[in-house]
Amino acid sequence: MIRVSREIAIPEEDVRFIFIRASGPGGQNVNKVSSAVQLRFNIQSQALPEDVRARLARLAANRINQEGELVIEASAYRTQEQNRQDAINRLVGLIQKASKKPKVRRKTDVPQQVRERRLDSKRRRGEKKRLRKRIIDRDIFS
Repeated sequence: MIRVSREIAIPEEDVRFIFIRASGPGGQNVNKVSSAVQLRFNIQSQALPEDVRARLARLAANRINQEGELVIEASAYRTQEQNRQDAINRLVGLIQKASKKPKVRRKTDVPQQVRERRLDSKRRRGEKKRLRKRIIDRDIFS
């Protein structure tokens, strides 16, 4: 079991690992050893509550393939075990982020005093600009 939180635990059977060769520096070792890990997790797993599943699908939309699997690749470390643990940690982090309910935004009214202060400053700015005009342009003859 992979423990995500007190309420959420993912069975090991729901997570699949594929070991692939990593790209980048590493000399001959890179061509011989499959140290990179590709973690595949079906987001339709019954281990996840429905709301967490929906938020996870939105959060990791570009990492989900056609089969509905969340694919995480880890190749930062030189050993298979470290990359495997890194992939699990990233999956747990994603699910923890998805399990946090978004804060509901409550619309608030702008206080009367703030509204008046804004309108007053607009009036003063307009007056200042009006006073910058040439005297000829002003209505002094009316």
